[in-house]
Amino acid sequence: MDTTEPTAFDDLADQARAAGVERYAAGAIVHRDSGREILLLRRRDDDTSFPGAESLPSGGVDPGEAILEGLARELREEIGRAPGALPLEPFVTWFDYVSRHGVRKRQFTFALPHDGAEAVLSEEHTDLRWIPAEEYADSDLTPQVKAAVRAWLDGRDAGSAPL
Repeated sequence: MDTTEPTAFDDLADQARAAGVERYAAGAIVHRDSGREILLLRRRDDDTSFPGAESLPSGGVDPGEAILEGLARELREEIGRAPGALPLEPFVTWFDYVSRHGVRKRQFTFALPHDGAEAVLSEEHTDLRWIPAEEYADSDLTPQVKAAVRAWLDGRDAGSAPL
């Protein structure tokens, strides 16, 4: 992705900076079967962030890295997604949180159709599962991530993702 041209995603970072948030994370609601199932990853029990909990593929955006570059890198690292353009659907939502280091961060969440490739887990995770999208509330995702999945479902059901 050429990061020299302004994109709508640059506006997301600009809005975060205006709110005093300088660090970002990016995550994806990876879905298959026309959005009927979503991918959840299980974090290691000794992980320093949410040990043993389920999560979406996500992670920190490195300083100087564009949001979508960080998302693509995290998808390569966490599920072995091949490099290349991400066929993202509309942006879903964002939420702020305090990292394990006490830093306020903003996570930008996107929806991404599954490319059909087998997921290859990183050492950060011990397992994965595909669940019916509507059953997300029965997972142990954080409340913020559950709200992001709900926003995606609501936008999908309404015909477009909310901003």
